[in-house]
Amino acid sequence: MTTLENRTHALAMASEAEVTAVREVLLAAGLLGETVRYTFFAPEEPPKSEVLAGAETDRRFRVVLLDIASGRSWDVVASTTGVVSTRGIEPEREGQPPIIDTEFEMIEEILNGEREWLAALETRGIEPASVRAVPLSAGVYDYPGEAGRRIVRAFGFQQDHAKDHPWAHPIDGLVAYVDLTTRSVDRVIDTGVVPVPETTGNFDDPEVQGEHLDLKPISITQPEGRSFTVEDGHVRWGKWDLRIGFNEREGLTLHQIAFDNRPICYRASVAEMVVPYADPAPVRFWQNYFDCGEYMFARYADSLQLGCDCLGDILYTDAVVADDLGNPRTIRNAICMHEEDYGVLWKHSDMFTGSRETRRQRRLVISFFTPIGNYDYGFYWYLYLDGTIELECKATGIVFTSGTPGEYATEIAPGLGAPFHQHLFSARLDMTVDGPRNAVEEVEAARVPMGEGNPYGNAFRRRVTRLSRESDAQRDANAATARVWHIVNPDKRNALGQEVGYVLHPTGQPTLLADDASSIAGRATFATKALWVTQYDHDQRYPAGDFVNQNPGGAGLPAWVAADRPVDGEDIVVWHTFGLTHFPRPEDWPVMPVDYTGFVLKPAGFFDRNPALDVPPSSQGHCH
Repeated sequence: MTTLENRTHALAMASEAEVTAVREVLLAAGLLGETVRYTFFAPEEPPKSEVLAGAETDRRFRVVLLDIASGRSWDVVASTTGVVSTRGIEPEREGQPPIIDTEFEMIEEILNGEREWLAALETRGIEPASVRAVPLSAGVYDYPGEAGRRIVRAFGFQQDHAKDHPWAHPIDGLVAYVDLTTRSVDRVIDTGVVPVPETTGNFDDPEVQGEHLDLKPISITQPEGRSFTVEDGHVRWGKWDLRIGFNEREGLTLHQIAFDNRPICYRASVAEMVVPYADPAPVRFWQNYFDCGEYMFARYADSLQLGCDCLGDILYTDAVVADDLGNPRTIRNAICMHEEDYGVLWKHSDMFTGSRETRRQRRLVISFFTPIGNYDYGFYWYLYLDGTIELECKATGIVFTSGTPGEYATEIAPGLGAPFHQHLFSARLDMTVDGPRNAVEEVEAARVPMGEGNPYGNAFRRRVTRLSRESDAQRDANAATARVWHIVNPDKRNALGQEVGYVLHPTGQPTLLADDASSIAGRATFATKALWVTQYDHDQRYPAGDFVNQNPGGAGLPAWVAADRPVDGEDIVVWHTFGLTHFPRPEDWPVMPVDYTGFVLKPAGFFDRNPALDVPPSSQGHCH
C-alpha cells in the first residue's frame, strides 16, 4: 500500500494516506469549517516537461471547496505538508463548483417545505412522501437574479414502493428552481396536469424479466496466467508500456503510452461529456448535463464484479477519492484490466507457395463503469498487438423519461415518453508521436474528374491539408470523404521517407445539434466540432473550462484558440468530439441495451512494416 513515506510516481493515483494528509493541511490552514465541503479532489499533475525530464517534484493535489452556508468557494492547491495556493472563485464570471451529494440529499426536504410545490402535487392527487425529487444542473438562462447564485432545477418522479423504479412515473408539467445556498425555492413552473404513466420500470423484477433463456456458461481461462504486469500503476504488455491513473472528474486516465519504447501519447482521457436534450417544452428546454464538469461522475464509479462486469483472468485496481468532508473513500475494483481474444489478426493462404499462416488478434482491456443518475457509462480503452489504440464508450441504464410523447420524444411504453438527446464526449489526447513536436494533417478521399489522365473515370486520390494554426484546426468529420486526421512527427521519418504518424478515425456521427445561438452551444462549444488542435498548455485541461456548472459560456476551447497559436511542429493537444444521437426505441425500456461509440488511433507510417509479424502462432492445443 502506498504511504506518505513510500513515495510514488508523479502521475500515480491518490492514496488514502495522501487524502487524509491533505485534509489535515487544509484544516490547519483554517480552510475547513463546519459548513465547508469538498466539491473536487484530484492529484495536481506536474507539467509535462518536468515529468519527461524525470524531475523530482512534490505530490500536489487540487481541492475545490464550497461553503454551503454562504455559497463562497475556493480553488486550492496543496501538498501533504502545506498549502501551495488558494484563490476565491467568482461564480458569476467563472461558474460554480460541481454539485455534491450533500446538496442532492437536501432537495426533497426543500421542496416539501414549499407551498406551491405541495399544491401542484395535491392538484395531481400525489402524496409528497411518494415523490423522488431529481435535482439537475441549471445551465445559464436569462432568468433575472440567477447569475452568481447556486441553482438547480428539480423534477419529481412518483415511487409506488421501495423497490419501484420511479423513472417509469415522471410527474410532467412541473419543475422547481431551487437555490441551494438559501435552501429555498425560487419558482415553481406548473404548465398543467399530465397523467402520470402507470407502466412498470422494474426491470429487476423476475416477473417482468420472464423465464430466463437456457444459455450455457462461457468460461475464459488463461492456464499460464496473464501476459501483462502492473506495478504501482505502471502497465507492461507485449510491446506496450504505459501508466494508468484515476480521478473523480475524468475517471480512468492513460499516461505515457508507448509501443516498443517509442512514445505515442503522453496523456489520454475523456475530459468532458455533455448530454443535451431536444424537448423545447417550458419545463424541459434547459435540460443539458455535463456529467464530468457538473457532477464529477467518476466519484460514483462501480465496484466491478467478476463474471458480471468483467470476464476472464482479471486484475482489479482500487481508486481513492475524497468524500464531501474530505475523508478518503476507496472504490474497490474501480478499474478492470484483462486480455481478450479479438479474432484474426492476420492471415494468408498462398496459391503459389502453399503457405498457410494465421495469427490471432488480442487486446488489453482497461476499463471502468460509472452510474450517474439514470444512465450508466462504461469506458473501455483497448490496446492491440498491431499498435492500434481504441476507446469504446458504452451507454446503458434507463433513458430519461417524460409524460409527454410527441414531436420531440419517443413513446417507449404506454403514455411514457423518452426525449431525444445526444451523448457527446470530448477526448483529450496529449500526443507525443515519436516525440513532443507533432502536427496534424486532414486526409480525405477526392474524386478525380474523367478526362486527360483519367479517361475511364476510375481514379481518386488523397487530399491532404496541413493544419497550421488553431484557427484552422477546428474541423468537422465527413464520412462521405472518409475524412481522418493524421498526427505526424515532422522530425522523424520511416524507412520510406514518410513522416511517422498515427491516424485518428472518427465515427462521423453528428456533433451538437442545438442552434449555434443557443445557451448550450455557448457553454459546450467544444461539442460543435469533431476536432480541435491546440498548442499544449499545462493549465488547459477541460474543454468547457474549469468550472462548468452555471458557467455563462465561452470558457475552455473557444477562449484558448482565440490566441491562434501555431500547431504545425509544436507540442500539441488533439481534442476529439464523438458520441451518440439517441432517438430512443421501445426496446430501450425498461433498461437500455448497451449502445456504443468511440474512436480509433491506428499507426500510419509509424512502423516500416506490419509490427505484429512477431506474434506467435496459436499453440497446437488450440489450433488443429
